Amino acid sequence: MLCKRLLGAAMLAAMLLGSLGVAGFAMAQPDPVYPLIKRWAQINYQMQGDAQEKAFAQLAGDADRLATSQADDARVLTWQGIILASQARAKGGLGALGLAKQARAALERAIELDPRGDDGSAYVTLGTLYARVPGWPVSFGDAEKAERLLKKAVEIRPQGIDTLYFYADFLREQGRDAAALEYARRADAAPGRPGREASDAGLRAGIRRLLAELGQGKK
Repeated sequence: MLCKRLLGAAMLAAMLLGSLGVAGFAMAQPDPVYPLIKRWAQINYQMQGDAQEKAFAQLAGDADRLATSQADDARVLTWQGIILASQARAKGGLGALGLAKQARAALERAIELDPRGDDGSAYVTLGTLYARVPGWPVSFGDAEKAERLLKKAVEIRPQGIDTLYFYADFLREQGRDAAALEYARRADAAPGRPGREASDAGLRAGIRRLLAELGQGKK
C-alpha cells in the first residue's frame, strides 16, 4: 500500500488531463506528446491491475525515448514525469519508489526549463509526489517542500480547479482543516473548463468528498 498513496487513480486522471488539456493538444497536432497523452488516458481510465502496470511500463519506455530525443522540451519532460508517477502508483509498494524518484527528476528538469512549470502542472504533480512518498530515510517525502510546490501551482493558476483542490487536500492531510476548507471552497467555486468536462467531474467528486470530510458537505 505504500506507494498506492502516491496519486489516486481517479484524481490523478482528473488533475492531469484537466490541467494539461488533452482537447487542446488534439487541436494543436502534429504534436509528439499527444500520442503519449492519449495512451495515458486509455490506460488510466480503462485498465487496472497487472495489465495497467504493464501498459504504463511500456508507455514509460516510449516517454523515455521521446525525452531522450527532446531533452530540452519542458512539456515532454512534464509528461514523462506524469507517466512515471502513474506507473509508480500502479506498481505500488517499495518497488515504486525508484519510479517516483525518476518522476521527480523529470519534473524538476521541466521546471528548470520552464519556470512556470507548464502552467503549474509540473508543480502540482511534483508537489503531490513530495506529499505522498515516505520521508527520509526511505524516500524523499517532505511536507514543507510539498507545500511550497503546491502553493506555487496556485500562484500560477489561482482559479485552477486542480491547483486549488490538490492544495486543499494536502492541507487536510496536514490537519490544517480551516485552511483546507478555504481552498476547498475556492476549488468548488472554480469555473469549469471547456473540453475538459470529464476531468472536471472527477475533480468535483474529490472536492465534494473533501468538503464532507471537513463538515461542509452539501445537503
